[in-house]
Amino acid sequence: MRALKKKRNYKKEYKKFQSSIKEKKNRAARNKRRRYAVKKGKVRKGDGKDIHHKGNKIKIESKSKNRGRKERSRLKGSKRK
Repeated sequence: MRALKKKRNYKKEYKKFQSSIKEKKNRAARNKRRRYAVKKGKVRKGDGKDIHHKGNKIKIESKSKNRGRKERSRLKGSKRK
């Protein structure tokens, strides 16, 4: 017989993650880079582009390419819960 699993509260997990100090700083940095790219005319609202960033390097990419990349947290054997 299977053991009953407790249903996950995704809303609570998301809220906890997004409200952490570290994540707020990361989000502020991403927004700042996006504003800079808009100011320079590299991206516009609704153009379907994302700002890919790794460290201090930024690159303009399509949303599908940027969001479709494999993340380590999604790979099998990840310790992130």
